[in-house]
Amino acid sequence: MRILVVNVNTTQSMTDSIGEQAAGVASPGTEIVPLTPPFGAESVEGNYESYLAAVAVMEAVRTHPEPFDAVIQAGYGEHGREGLQELLDVPVVDITEAAASTAQFLGRTYSVVTTLDRTVPLIEERLHAAGLGARCASVRASGLPVLELERDARAAVDAIAEQAARAVEEDRAEVICLGCGGMSGLAERVVERTGVPVVDGVTAAVTIAESLVRLGLTTSKVRTYASPRPKRILNWPPRAG
Repeated sequence: MRILVVNVNTTQSMTDSIGEQAAGVASPGTEIVPLTPPFGAESVEGNYESYLAAVAVMEAVRTHPEPFDAVIQAGYGEHGREGLQELLDVPVVDITEAAASTAQFLGRTYSVVTTLDRTVPLIEERLHAAGLGARCASVRASGLPVLELERDARAAVDAIAEQAARAVEEDRAEVICLGCGGMSGLAERVVERTGVPVVDGVTAAVTIAESLVRLGLTTSKVRTYASPRPKRILNWPPRAG
């Protein structure tokens, strides 16, 4: 089984980290293929960058030369999952939905701890669109930009753990979801600080994708995710220069 794990930003070190985290939970015989988009922002922290990332992720997957069995979109609250499902028959798993759906098996309510406050509405909208918002106690921002997660891991853990603890104490959350692909690998340390289950969206997505492939399930093409109709698309892909 081969699973593409696509970072939504163009920071290669973050792609590498996401790939390592995904490979760490993959079953024997599952190959994890990390991909970095061919264009886009170094971090995705708003609507403009998210829509740009959606196009870049779809292009990275569309032009991938090797066969694959599933795709994971490793961006929290980002756009584009629906477009990928139109393009592909294989399962497409978004880490936002993977984390939230997994959290609901572990407790009555969950909270998401993300990076900047401006990303909170994007995550709330994604959870609502996926039908996963009813049991979300809160979406909290740590105040750290995405790239800061790599630059100062200790400060990242402290800021995330503080908001996670407040979500448990003030919002009555029973499970915490790490609300950024760049937070992969921080779950155990946040568990130590909060005492509640902490779900990493990347690892949750891997196990869900593997299960869907093993069950022989594919994306429905009846209506919502029917393949794009053949038509002329001007000036795409853009030519260099």
